[in-house]
Order: sequence, then C-alpha cells, then structure tokens
Amino acid sequence: MGFIDKVLGNASEMNISDMQNDFDPILAPGESIVMAYKIIRDLFIFTDKRLILVNKQGITGKKVDYHSLPYKSITHFAVETAGHFDMDAELKIWLSGMHEPMTKELKQGTDVVGVQRMLAQYIL
Repeated sequence: MGFIDKVLGNASEMNISDMQNDFDPILAPGESIVMAYKIIRDLFIFTDKRLILVNKQGITGKKVDYHSLPYKSITHFAVETAGHFDMDAELKIWLSGMHEPMTKELKQGTDVVGVQRMLAQYIL
C-alpha cells in the first residue's frame, strides 16, 4: 500500500491465510475468512458468517475495537466501480436500524466483482 493510499484511507486487500492465523482466536469454530481489507490501521474482514470491523485506537494502536456484524443484519449493499477520473471503487453497506450506509473506498485493482459476489452469496 502506497503512502498516498494510506493518507486517503483507501482499502487494500490482505493475505487471507495470514489473516486466518491472526484472527483464529476470535473466530467461531469452523468460521473462515473469505476476504480482508486494510485501511491504514483498521481492517474489515469478511468471513463465511459475518463481517468483522477492526478499529485500532490511540497512537500505539494497542487498544482494539472488534465490531461483529452478522450478514443477516445487512439489508442491502451497493458497489460502485472505478471510472476514468475516479480511480477507486466504493462499497456501501446498509445495516438494519441505520439510515446511512457504511461506506468504504476500495483501492484500484481490488476485485470489486469478487466483493459483490461474496456479499451476494452470504446475504441473499
């Protein structure tokens, strides 16, 4: 991930096997990571059962907030692909009980179709 991407907060795809080992203690038995993205220090992890948002807090990042969202709480989603002038794709996820979507910018080169397919597979 480049410096500009870090400053802008763009997401980059992470290695799934590394993430599986790192997050194995908080995963349910039989739960596996499907996709994982990093935005500066924070992560959003798609498993086969839920979406886990990891928010590292403070200067050192030692304090970590884990927010678990079961796929059944996602009411709908939208994926906007990159264009000529807007080089990044955008993922919007609406959760039950929330009026505004959770929005994430996806770095150019991210498998946007794969993200959409994975969400459709677990939500629909």
